[in-house]
Amino acid sequence: MRGAWNRWLHRAAAAGTAALALPLAACAQGGGGGAAGSLTVYSGQHVQTTEALVAAFERESGISVSLRSDDEDVLADQIVTEGSRSPADVFYTENSPPLQYLASKHMLAPVDAATLQATPARFNSPDGQWVGVSARVSVMVYNTQLLSPRELPTSAMQLAEPQWSGRIAIAGSETDFQPIVTSIARTYGEKAALTWLNAVKANASGHDYPSNEAATAAVNNGQVALGIINQYYWYRERAQVGTAGTHSAIAYFAPQDVGYVLNVSGAGVLRSSSHQKAAQRFLAFLTSVQGQEIIAHSDSFEYPIASGVTTAQPETPFSQLQPNDITIAELGTGAEAIKLLQEAQLL
Repeated sequence: MRGAWNRWLHRAAAAGTAALALPLAACAQGGGGGAAGSLTVYSGQHVQTTEALVAAFERESGISVSLRSDDEDVLADQIVTEGSRSPADVFYTENSPPLQYLASKHMLAPVDAATLQATPARFNSPDGQWVGVSARVSVMVYNTQLLSPRELPTSAMQLAEPQWSGRIAIAGSETDFQPIVTSIARTYGEKAALTWLNAVKANASGHDYPSNEAATAAVNNGQVALGIINQYYWYRERAQVGTAGTHSAIAYFAPQDVGYVLNVSGAGVLRSSSHQKAAQRFLAFLTSVQGQEIIAHSDSFEYPIASGVTTAQPETPFSQLQPNDITIAELGTGAEAIKLLQEAQLL
């Protein structure tokens, strides 16, 4: 079991629960042992958007869904611990590595071909074990009263330089940070990635936050000048505090920079599920026009990536993004990034 994920599992166990159960509508008794018309979804995605998707699916299908939400790393470890006895039918994540982790353990069933075809192949599991649902991209968030656009770095590698000491924020323990670490390691090697991590950790001294929300708020409030987040955290912050309360903006690293990473949210069906047909139907719904339109209009501010749907939110168009060309397969299970983050004592 992977070290960082094990640590999260211990934290959840200490709190007396490994996942927060959120039954919706007329929920049955869970997944594996419930009625044929029920599903249990383990979700690391944003609760509000996931609840909207589940509610719409229940109305459309007549299938009851029990939703269990927690950090995706916690849930991945929980599924591995539960093994073939897991009540989970579907695993829905914010990032691809937890899904790849379960796929590497042969715990996911092949996704129906028609569902895979709804999403461009580059956003799906390399071997068809899960399907891409939405996407986010890593950006800089900066305080507009402390920095001007011309002062911003063009590469994430520059954040290791001395001039950024005490001026940057990270959320090093968040799974969203891991793809950037993997991108750097794949481009420059593990030794260079570890050197970068140690320097960024030193520059972020006092500003390593437990969540991306906290890092985004700290930048907006002027506690720190600049942070690395996924773009949707800033849009959500702006929606929460309003235009008058927004003192920050987002900017992109140079095209194809190692810090400019596209992160794919996806879903897979557990091989152990006794509700394979219903679970596959849920994945098909997530990638359908109806499901994608819910994402497109939601306040999660993620990009829909299936069935040709585009976001209705005032964001940079998905087609105009120019992220690093690292693939889903290269992002892998996240084990490489976790090892480096542990060595840097950020996990």
